[in-house]
Formats: sequence, structure tokens, C-alpha cells
Amino acid sequence: MTKYIFFSGKGGVGKTTMASATAIHYALTGKKTLIVTTDPASNLADVFEQEIGHKVTPVRGDLKNLFAMEIDPDEATREYREGIIGPYRELMPADVIASLEENLSGPCTTEMAAFDRFIDFMETDEYDVIVFDTAPTGHTIRLLELPVDWSRHIEEASKGSGQTCLGPVQSLQDSKDKYDRATALLRDPERTTFIFVMRPDELSLYETLRASGELETIGIKSGEIIINGILPREVCEVEFFRKKHDAQQKVISETEDAIEKPKRYMFLRDYEVKGVDALKSIAEELVAKNHQSLIPTLANGGEMGFSHEEYRSALTIAKPDIDALFLPDGQTKAIFFTGKGGVGKTTISCIASLYIAQKGFKTLLVTTDPAAHIGEVLDVKVGSEPSRVTDNLHAVMVDQEAAFKEYKERVLNEARGKYSEDMIAAMEEELNSPCTEEMAAFDRFIQFIESTEYEVVVFDTAPTGHTLRLLDLPFDYARQVEMMAGGTEVKEKAGIRFKNIIRILKDRNQTVFCLVLYPESTPITESYRAMLDLKDAGIETQLVVANMVLPEEVCTNNFFRGRRQMQLGYLEEITERFDLPVLRFPLLQDEIKGLEKLSDAAELLPG
Repeated sequence: MTKYIFFSGKGGVGKTTMASATAIHYALTGKKTLIVTTDPASNLADVFEQEIGHKVTPVRGDLKNLFAMEIDPDEATREYREGIIGPYRELMPADVIASLEENLSGPCTTEMAAFDRFIDFMETDEYDVIVFDTAPTGHTIRLLELPVDWSRHIEEASKGSGQTCLGPVQSLQDSKDKYDRATALLRDPERTTFIFVMRPDELSLYETLRASGELETIGIKSGEIIINGILPREVCEVEFFRKKHDAQQKVISETEDAIEKPKRYMFLRDYEVKGVDALKSIAEELVAKNHQSLIPTLANGGEMGFSHEEYRSALTIAKPDIDALFLPDGQTKAIFFTGKGGVGKTTISCIASLYIAQKGFKTLLVTTDPAAHIGEVLDVKVGSEPSRVTDNLHAVMVDQEAAFKEYKERVLNEARGKYSEDMIAAMEEELNSPCTEEMAAFDRFIQFIESTEYEVVVFDTAPTGHTLRLLDLPFDYARQVEMMAGGTEVKEKAGIRFKNIIRILKDRNQTVFCLVLYPESTPITESYRAMLDLKDAGIETQLVVANMVLPEEVCTNNFFRGRRQMQLGYLEEITERFDLPVLRFPLLQDEIKGLEKLSDAAELLPG
């Protein structure tokens, strides 16, 4: 029987590396293995250094048992839509086909299609092992909850109107059976293992505990924890890194007390993990019984392949005009921070928000990340309504569940008195669809873009793939509105609203897009792709924040000198490749948490 292994965790903790190394381990032991990524901003092709894409692809080299696939949401949507409409094209009138296409043109179809493709892999017995490299935690929990939610919605609809937002219940009955089988497999510990990957830091532990608890509410138990990126004690002789090492050890100790699961401990290496040979080395460490024999090599400093000229060139850089970018000029300004998971988007968003508020501008910090951390960084409670943090600064999170309840109640209230009780009941049934949650969260998100109550609204977004998806939604909904038949008042109002949102997003005086990364290959590649995707939509990126740059004065041994030289080479690449202002933000000795630390960090901005 096929064994399923899921890797989950906060963004940037090394899920893809651990999932890939695990897949290599099974392939090398003779098991036919498939690794599938469900992350829309997939890095599988980057770590294997070969093209993969939306098809099962053999991994090159001596790994003849290993195959890989990156689920592309757009391609999955096309396949899903054609799978439903295709059989009827020659049988049904053109107006019926057009109606079906309109039903399946909504953004919720994209979510459903990607989820359906993911479930397909749980129906096959072609492989001995299937490894799922998932998106960051919040989105993965949503993905795993969908089989339960959709099965329940189809069952409820079958007792009511017989309709769902994706069509009649009869046409989805096979899907319900499939979702029920998938749910049973996800809950079977003999067939399915969940592995949480975390860094030894407070935020990572917090998210691991929260996600693990949420999985248990739908009957899924995590099986193992990998603590990745541990600083070797031998290289932490200066106070800067010794404090970081001690802080990591404290979190490791807390993790051991809080989570009674098997654990594996992985050291930070002094080089980037890329390519099959490096992944084989990780696989060897992952399955080793004696980790002490595998303390990483410490003597590679200065051998990262960057020339002396590149190194010197990277030391000098023009500082961006932060005030021109961040401060408003007579109208509300929206500032978006996006990038790969784990690059420090939330911390940079909090620092920027406090900086702007301290300049005297009324500022709202909004997080659209389902795994919101701004409360932990600000060290205050942040809820689904804006609350005061300090002078001029408020914060709020787009809570999908709260947004869903508010949206549903608002739609039903507007309908009451206009329509019959039967029609209200039918509307309520359709609003209970899992698709409504995405629509409601999006509606809440654009309320903040439209708002003029604040002078600056800073958005701390989810990792790249999901943020691009969120920013695509106004365009998707605007197209869907255009396809709607008739010229109703509702259609006209919706069309005007979405066009206004698109106008704001494209106006570089009103909206500033900033990419956050740290100077390594994968975050650079992912951010560059995001910049191109935004450009295709008519949105210009205006700033790159290179975060966690190692200060020269603390890199006193080969381990950190090597990492710093690697960073400087990539900083040079960032400057040339993006051709944008680059803000370099240093790695700080202490965790940036609470207003005092954030205020200290804000002073480092070149305003």
C-alpha cells in the first residue's frame, strides 16, 4: 500500500529541503517515490536544479525511482473545468455550455481544482511512497480541512436545494465519495504521516503548536517534528551568535517539554542546500542515528565561488529614499510587503508601520496571512477589528472565520425583505459553501484597500504564491462580473468596485509593493518571479528589502565568513537582477519582539 508523508510548517523553515531529502532517501532504498508540491510558489525545481512543472517528471541523475510534480493552480483549474464541461460540449446547446463556463469561471473553482488534483494523488497505488511538500501552515491547514468541509456541504445541499456553487449535487456525488476516502486516509496513521518542520525560534514553535492543534480538531495527528537550522555550538564563540545559540537551545528545550513526538535535529550548514548531492547529504543526516557524528563542516569559508570584485562591489550600495516610498502625500497610501515564507515579512512590516506612525501619520497594519504573527511581534493582542497598538498605530488581522460570519450575515440582511423566505433559505445554503470563506476574506481585504480612514495602510501578506493569488482576485472577479448576464444594479456596483481596486493597486503613488527576501538563491528566484507576475498584471514593484544581512564585525570564523561572503555575492545579484532600490536590513542580535525592540530597529531605516 502507498505510504503518504506530509511536510508542513511555517514558511522558510526548510520544508522543501526536508521533503526532498526524504523523497531521495526512499528512492535510494528502492521504493518508487513521488514528491508533489501543493505550494503555488513551488521551489522544487530550484532545489533539484531541473525543470519540473505541472506533470509527473523523472528526477535526473542516478535517482531512477524518484519522480516529482509541481501542481500549477491555473493548469489544474483548466483541467478541472474541462473535465466537467468537456463531455457535454457536443451534446448540449451553446447557451447551456456558456452557462456552465460562467459557473466555473469563479475564483473558487481554482481553489477547488488545485484541491481536487491534490486528492487525486491519494487515489493512486502507482507509487510506494508519495511525499507532499505543502504550502506554509495556514494554507495547508485550509487544504486539509477542505475534504471535510466539502463533503459536509454536499451532504447538506443534497437535503436542501440540491445545488452548490459548483453545480448540482448529483454531479458532485462522486466527488463526495472521493473526499470521504481522502479524509479516511488522512486520519489513518498507518498510511499517512505528518511531519512538522520548525526552526528553533519562538514564532516557529508557536505556529507548530497551533497547527498541530488545528489538525487534531479534524482528526489528523502529527507524527514527528524536525527542528532545522540549529547553530552548532562550536562556531558561536562571539557574543552575537552565542546569544542566538542560547536562545535556540531554550526553544528546543521548550519544544521537548511541549511536544511529545519523535524529534530530529538538523544543524545549520555553512553552505546553501541545492542540487541532488547536497540533498543526499541532508538525507543521510536525517536518517542517521548518531547526529553528533554529522556536525557540519566548518572550513568552507571563503570558497563560495564569488570573485573579489563582486565581494567589494557588494559592500557599497546607495540607500533607498524610504520617506518618499513610505510616507503619504495627501491621499491614503497602501504598502504591501510580500516574499517567500520565513524571510521576515511580518517583522519588516511591523518595523515599517511603527516608523511611519512615529513620523506622525495615522497608520493601520493589516495581516492577510492565515498564520498571522503580527500579535506575537508587536507583543499585543490583535483581532479581527482594528485595535490601538501605540500612538498613530493600529493593527488588525483578516480572520477568515470572522470575515465569513460577517459577510454571510451582511448578505442575508441585505436580502431580507426583498426576497421570499424560500429564496433566503436557498441563499443561506449556498453561502455555507467553503468557497464563501475565500470570498469573505477577500471582501474584508479590499475593504482595507478602499478605506480612507487611515493615512497609511501596511499589508503584511501571506507567502508569495498565496499573495499573488489574493492580488489576482480583483481581476478574476472583475472578469466574472463582465461575464454575468443582464445589466443588474448589483453587477454594475460590483464592476465599479473591482475596477477601482485594480486602479488603486496599479497606481504607484497610491500603492507601494515591496519584496522581502534574504540573500540566498531560492528567495531571490521566488521574489523575481513574483515581480514579473505583478508586472504582467500592471503592478510595479518599487523596493526590495534584503533582510538578515550578516554584520561583518561578528563573522569571525570560517563558518560565518563563508555565509557572509555568500550573502554579499547574492546582494550583488539582487542589485543587478531587480534593478530596484534595495534596502539592506541587518541580522540583529536579539529577537525583534515588542515595541521597544521594534522602535530600536526602526531607527536603522535610512529615513
